[in-house]
Amino acid sequence: MKELQFDYKLPRYVFSKLAGKLMPSFYWNSKSSCVQLGDQSELVLPNENWVKVKVKYGGICGSDLNLISLNDSPAISPYASFPFTIGHEIVGEINEVGSTVSQLNIGERVAIDPILSCEPRGIEHPCSACRHGNFSLCVYKAEGEISPGLLIGSCRDTGGGWSSYMVAHKSQVFKLPQEVGDLNGAMIEPFSCALHSVLQNPPSKNDTVLVIGGGVIGISIIAAIRSLDIDCKIIALVKHELQAEFASHYGADDIIFLRKSTYTNELAKSLDGKVLKPLYGTEVIQGGADVVFECVGKKQSVNDGLRFAKSGGKVVLVGLAGVMDGIDWTMVWLNELDIKGSFAYSTEDYQGKRVRTFEIAIELMRLGKVDLSPLITHQFSLEDYKNALYTATNKNNSAAMKVVFEP
Repeated sequence: MKELQFDYKLPRYVFSKLAGKLMPSFYWNSKSSCVQLGDQSELVLPNENWVKVKVKYGGICGSDLNLISLNDSPAISPYASFPFTIGHEIVGEINEVGSTVSQLNIGERVAIDPILSCEPRGIEHPCSACRHGNFSLCVYKAEGEISPGLLIGSCRDTGGGWSSYMVAHKSQVFKLPQEVGDLNGAMIEPFSCALHSVLQNPPSKNDTVLVIGGGVIGISIIAAIRSLDIDCKIIALVKHELQAEFASHYGADDIIFLRKSTYTNELAKSLDGKVLKPLYGTEVIQGGADVVFECVGKKQSVNDGLRFAKSGGKVVLVGLAGVMDGIDWTMVWLNELDIKGSFAYSTEDYQGKRVRTFEIAIELMRLGKVDLSPLITHQFSLEDYKNALYTATNKNNSAAMKVVFEP
């Protein structure tokens, strides 16, 4: 049994930071890097309220690649404990149950909500966010009975999806109905991220929505809007032909390619806006989208989100933006934009009830409202992790969308 771990030690960090700039594969392809493949030690249930899960698929997320490339903000480091097994997109089969776990049985297929909030941490008096079901906003992610970690996949006590086995608290485990296959099960976590973003910031009927980014989260935003039967115009700004094909397949009305010389005018036209020329610098857009979902987390994509939103519009930052310079915030105050961050998933207002995001994702899949399994384009064994990570970081050359490990 193998596991792929991230082990922060200063010499490893310095080597990877320097060597990775020369050749990105050095972030994972060296005995001196922070990422190392090893034999998995026996995992023990933290207490009687936990289960052990045999991993069927563990997805490679953009945030995982951000971690491996050492691009995470140091502000995240207090919410991690090293060494940890990477991977928070998990579908598997229950292998062991704690003595107080009554609703879960050995052999059942499950998806894992990886957020390590108050209940998994054994916090006797939950924080206000957790009492209201807003688990992604838990303030105790570095406290309690287990080591610090925002998620399974950043905590040394839980294992992670890039391994053969991991453990989860019973509150984090969601059984999969027969209609939801393992590949869709592997997509429940990223789809839940998208659902949370949309349900927290729902477009109105006849709104124009701009989705910036044609990766898994951007495509999942489009799929979430359509599976929720929201009647709005969706414009997708993408980089590659494969992304355009998926954006169209899942319901985008218009596709604009991110080509430096043309995309500003093409996107402004699709948004019924006008391009204004400043004295110097980037063009200004008059008019724009009612809601922008920014799903990349880079300087250019954040700037585009701000300038392509209409007056009084909303920009939802879904992409994993960290420390970045060069953001022009002029349009935030000039157009009185509403800027909203979105992290992970929690509990949503859905059809008149408060429902966990994972439950909504599973139900939409069960009903056939969405099938995200085609997004999984590549599967690798853990032992072949070097090729897996190369594929995931070179998606245009490899024609990859979602890459998963199959331990």
